[in-house]
Amino acid sequence: MTTLSFLDLAHISEGSNAGQALRNSRDLAVHAERLGFKRFWLAEHHNMPGIASAATSVAIGYVAEGTSTIRVGAGGVMLPNHAPLIIAEQFGTLASLYPDRIDLGLGRAPGTDQMTSRALRRTLAGDIDEYPQDVLELMAYLGDPAPGQRVHAVPGEGTKVPIYILGSSTYGAQLAAAFGLPYAFASHFAPADLDIALRIYRDRFKPSASLQQPYVIVGLNVTAAPTDEEARYLFTSTQQSFVNMRSGSAGQLPPPVDDIRSLYPSDWQPLVDEVADRSVVGSLDTVAAGIAAFAERTSADEIIVTSQVFDHARRVRSLEITAEAGARLRDESLVASSRG
Repeated sequence: MTTLSFLDLAHISEGSNAGQALRNSRDLAVHAERLGFKRFWLAEHHNMPGIASAATSVAIGYVAEGTSTIRVGAGGVMLPNHAPLIIAEQFGTLASLYPDRIDLGLGRAPGTDQMTSRALRRTLAGDIDEYPQDVLELMAYLGDPAPGQRVHAVPGEGTKVPIYILGSSTYGAQLAAAFGLPYAFASHFAPADLDIALRIYRDRFKPSASLQQPYVIVGLNVTAAPTDEEARYLFTSTQQSFVNMRSGSAGQLPPPVDDIRSLYPSDWQPLVDEVADRSVVGSLDTVAAGIAAFAERTSADEIIVTSQVFDHARRVRSLEITAEAGARLRDESLVASSRG
């Protein structure tokens, strides 16, 4: 039975600021907890004027402090930007403060451009092929100490913070399968390899001490409103943000518009359509049907939805409708199970 979680980009709306964006994230997490979402993740991005979660572990701590039961974590931390020991200490600290509530999703992309990557790391001499070894090193720091071990993560050691491998290609699927870790596919922004990546992960999965069977999380853009028309209107903020980013003019989240196509020349219209094709947008019935179809297609254990709605109150309403759609999906699954 598929469960729902939420991925937040801590977007900064036009006319607002990073402080308000993070306060909105925390408030949204409070509502997600109330509505029964399983986890609330934030993502590491840098040098992006519309995203406030660059200091991801700090943002996670702020959200975790404002909630009490929902799992909070990274979706994800871009490990090549950091020494594994630093991440072990950061997430070990979070796990010490909020036991059994912290998740650590790992990606190997920089989460930014090359110039900013250099500013983050001071050098790009490191080989991205070292990523699997970095994951193992991080896992070791978070696990029980080995005989003769001289470097320890304090806090961190023994916390065994759950690690998830994130990806948008078959590389992450192979790594997660080889290490016996849960796998989260970023189908909300890069769906092309979704089906083949999930097949590779499930076919090649090797049980581990932390996970005996494959566990799949898939991303999905969802914008919900009382009517299909209103949802499509709200969704134009997401469409504008995507086109602006792909055209090299990323900025803060723009307000919705009545006619999205009037904003862009004809050769940019495919980008407008692209983001719509990989999203579920509409009223309760439309969203419920869309989530159900995606769950059936992927057989995912979990769908992690994301939503960029300009107005915070309407974003909360979108979350509430999405939760109702998820409850409908669970009820239908229970009925189907009872029948046989």
